[in-house]
Amino acid sequence: MAGKVRADQLIVDRGLAESRTRAQALVMAGLAFTGDRKIDKPGQLLGPDAPLEVRGRDHPWVSRGGIKLAHGLDHMGWDVTGAVAIDVGSSTGGFTDVLLTRGAARVYAVDSGTNQLAWKLRQDPRVVVLEQTSARVLTPAHIPEPIDLVVCDASFIGLAKVLEVPLAFTRPDARLLALIKPQFEAGREEVGKGGVVRDPAVHARVCDEVSAWVGAQGWRVDAVIPSPITGPEGNVEFLLAGYRD
Repeated sequence: MAGKVRADQLIVDRGLAESRTRAQALVMAGLAFTGDRKIDKPGQLLGPDAPLEVRGRDHPWVSRGGIKLAHGLDHMGWDVTGAVAIDVGSSTGGFTDVLLTRGAARVYAVDSGTNQLAWKLRQDPRVVVLEQTSARVLTPAHIPEPIDLVVCDASFIGLAKVLEVPLAFTRPDARLLALIKPQFEAGREEVGKGGVVRDPAVHARVCDEVSAWVGAQGWRVDAVIPSPITGPEGNVEFLLAGYRD
């Protein structure tokens, strides 16, 4: 077996997945092939020059971030039909795509980057594109109507910094579904190699701290659940669901 490589590692090496965790998910979903043969196990050994491809996707949305939001909505049993929402950290638009698919009336897609939102979402009249716009500086000119739902999948910033302003646009009884990412909430000394937080005690403390902050904003935290998929490099993430009291 000299010179052979695990299939999941080879998928990452070829740029077909961003992490081994993601590569393993693709294999287990039956989407990874070498030639005409389906790869059966992530640990299957392949030659370094073996043909390799990923066929199809394991989700129907513009990005796999949609898997996280769909899971949270299903877990909470939330119907978003007719809702007006803010998607904080919209990026490619996985969360926005899920909301539209489930009947949202309008989504304000907010992101400090540019040219990331998928074309099909840019073209959708229900989407208000707010690119190159930090959620921390939103004004009524950006969000001119009461908001029923805030969703958030932000990176490189803690939720207390990125959510304070968006939450101010919500109506009474609004809902919140936000992704807690310990790697952006924990202390620098708690983040390990590759930017990964592995200590369950740190995960628990971070979730408690974010929940306490959300509660202090006048919201009731109803659930904190693990995300169904990990973030980059295998970071464990959590979904926080809350109601505005």
